[in-house]
Amino acid sequence: ALKCCCRPLLLGPWSLLRCFFAGACLVRRMSGAGALAGLRILVVDDDPDILAALSIALQAEGAVVDAASDGNEAMHRLGAWPPDAAVVDLMLPGQSGFAVVERCRAAARPVPAVIITATRGRRHAEYASPLGAAAYLEKPVPMARVVGAVLAAVGR
Repeated sequence: ALKCCCRPLLLGPWSLLRCFFAGACLVRRMSGAGALAGLRILVVDDDPDILAALSIALQAEGAVVDAASDGNEAMHRLGAWPPDAAVVDLMLPGQSGFAVVERCRAAARPVPAVIITATRGRRHAEYASPLGAAAYLEKPVPMARVVGAVLAAVGR
């Protein structure tokens, strides 16, 4: 499990979101090595703390991470830097997370997308599946669950 200062690292507005590489606070993998080693992952979230936490957690698993803070930037990066998987928030400035997931699916080499959102309700969850979302996770979500969803999405 991923830990920070010996506590589970969670993702959500009331959870520990920041990890600092300086000082005593380090994100570290507690068992095994890099389950995501060699994978390129696009992470998209407009909250800088969540974007940083997701990036750190995925990098701790060995992934190469590219980050985007809005839907327009994510669309550009999908074309310029084709990832192996994407982790996408739904509510984004510019184009929505749904548009980003649609673009992932429509790519020449489709990109599996994991949706992470604070949006509650069945309507969004039901809409995500036909778009081709590999997983739909509601915040707050443990980082280990995010990593597991990415692993399942890429077939590892």
